[in-house]
Amino acid sequence: MKLKALFTLFLSLALWQAQAQIATYDKIETSKGPLVIQPIQHASMVLTWDNKTIYVDPTGGAKAYAGTKAPDLVLITDIHGDHLDVATLDSIKLDSAVLVVPQAVADKLPSKYKAQVVVMKNGQNSTQLNIPIQAVAMYNLPETADAKHPKGRGNGYILQLGDKRVYIAGDTEDIPEMRALQHIDVAFVPMNLPYTMDINQAASGVLAFKPKVVYPYHYRGQNGFSDVEAFKKAVESKNKNIAVRLLTWYPDKATKQ
Repeated sequence: MKLKALFTLFLSLALWQAQAQIATYDKIETSKGPLVIQPIQHASMVLTWDNKTIYVDPTGGAKAYAGTKAPDLVLITDIHGDHLDVATLDSIKLDSAVLVVPQAVADKLPSKYKAQVVVMKNGQNSTQLNIPIQAVAMYNLPETADAKHPKGRGNGYILQLGDKRVYIAGDTEDIPEMRALQHIDVAFVPMNLPYTMDINQAASGVLAFKPKVVYPYHYRGQNGFSDVEAFKKAVESKNKNIAVRLLTWYPDKATKQ
């Protein structure tokens, strides 16, 4: 009986430790105070920094943002429903928010948002609310006419938050533009087939541009969840200077992450 009790205790501790490794938020220190990262779901997140609240690809309706401050800045990467959800935009307070979007997204937004929209193309730079923003390419390989994410339609974004460069990849594969990035402190990288890339592609891309911290996100695909633990092992075993941090991007399926 003692052996059985000890085994049960050991199993419970192991499960607790595994769950504890998948946090509900994270914090990165910057030269202008902490950057707080709060996953919402899939590709949606809230970044809080320097008394500013940034929504990225807001989806999930008002309920998903309960208890969260209204955004000062909204970044939208692409036109698909897991990135652009007009119903969610309509359900949250956007009165004073700036919306940074690619042209394809701007074309789909209701006219009431037009005065708040800043359109950016791949390669362009803009400063909004004293935050330097660079729009970067995101697309599928090989480049084909029927690609789910053709080059030039959507934007990834690089934000300069104090002394930290934060890269939000959007729906992309390990494209040359990603692999050539430099001086990235924090990266959010997708890994779900057939929409973006598998964990091996994602790991290869990350090992090429060497962010200090990387968060796997957008990792539910047609066949379920990508193995983010395997991604973490693939990256950290080859470069111990890159920290892979796992957050809860699918709160309704937390036990399956």
